[in-house]
Amino acid sequence: MNEGGTYVQDRARATRRSLLEAAAQLFVEQGYAGTSINDISGRSGKTSGAIYFHYSSKEKLALAVVSEQFAAWPQLAQHYTAPGVPPLEKLVALSFEIARVLREDVVARAGARLWAERRGIDAPVPAPFAAWTAAVTRLLAEARSRGELAEGIEPSGTATTLVCALFGLYSLTDEVAREQELGSRLDQWWLLVLNALQASPDPAALIARARARFPVNDPPARAE
Repeated sequence: MNEGGTYVQDRARATRRSLLEAAAQLFVEQGYAGTSINDISGRSGKTSGAIYFHYSSKEKLALAVVSEQFAAWPQLAQHYTAPGVPPLEKLVALSFEIARVLREDVVARAGARLWAERRGIDAPVPAPFAAWTAAVTRLLAEARSRGELAEGIEPSGTATTLVCALFGLYSLTDEVAREQELGSRLDQWWLLVLNALQASPDPAALIARARARFPVNDPPARAE
């Protein structure tokens, strides 16, 4: 491909990314129904025509936001594929990384809000939970094979329950507990859950090991 063609493609990718990020910021701040194409145009500095050239409707732009980060989570693989790390530690580390991404990445945060508002979007919204559930199922099955999982814990059904609970924890923390960071809430949640999951419960030690292996820096607590 000639240099001119490469430049045009790079410019188009940059434009799509700027539109995606502008839309994500507005979806987080105002919700899907409260955001218009004109709003996205004003936030991005691009014309409405440019938006419709790259995304034929607000629905298509919303679906692109969800698919970009929230439904895929490609960067999370290291937290459940790292060799030599006990599976339950990987599981806890994965949840901490998800919390970090939701805190720091506006596109992921917008994807979470759009999923929660999916009934107001006139298009099927991609679900993020298949990839999460498959990863969690794999980790629980590995923990069971190593004798680290409590008796009676079935990996597949338990994985679905854990993923739904984690998303609910994020949603409720965002709505009703803004004074506490999600990382702190996760610590409390895992202290309860690991007592049921571990064959020989020692949740505080496992959480500490997971944080040491995969450091995630939580922001300082907010002032009252």
